[in-house]
Amino acid sequence: MAYIPHVELSYLVKLVGYSGLFGIVFAETGLFFGFFLPGSSMLFTAGFLASQGIFNVWILMPLITLAAILGDSAGYWFGTYVGHAFFNREDSRFFRKEYVERTHAFYEKHGVRAIVLARFVPIVRTFAPILAGVAYMHYRKFLSYNVIGGVLWGAGVTFAGYFLGEKVPGIDRYLTTIIIAIIVITFIPLVTEWKKSSIKKKSTDEI
Repeated sequence: MAYIPHVELSYLVKLVGYSGLFGIVFAETGLFFGFFLPGSSMLFTAGFLASQGIFNVWILMPLITLAAILGDSAGYWFGTYVGHAFFNREDSRFFRKEYVERTHAFYEKHGVRAIVLARFVPIVRTFAPILAGVAYMHYRKFLSYNVIGGVLWGAGVTFAGYFLGEKVPGIDRYLTTIIIAIIVITFIPLVTEWKKSSIKKKSTDEI
């Protein structure tokens, strides 16, 4: 995910409004080509803007949560019906097999909890529900973890931005630093699991 300066991101969030935020969250969590969207940093920014009166946080949080839950469900059903054929295709502008390998490594580490934890990891949150569908995970089990993850991520990150905006005077001066920190922190699990997976694969190939 490319870094987006907070001024531009704030402008984007204000520009797209409620419906745009719903669509972006749905796309990032439910459509395979949505992995590049700003994700957590966008939710935090939306929450901050709510603290400034741009949005109503009590509309924003359930709206984003619903978009996240519906997006993951769409990804699951996509994986169920066309995932196998899709993942066998060659790399393209919107798809890289390495994304699936990273997500698979994340699943191996965390099991079914990956549905919840993946919400907080860029790229993985896009492909995790698709892989759950490919693996034919029982939908009722998937949905329960999907809802938990959707609430923790969708409402949680948004409320964090709102809370800090309300409680910390002049926090807007530090938004760039906070957004960079969010990006770095959320990428750490992805990079760690990818490195472990690469080392494990290399060791297996050498045997």
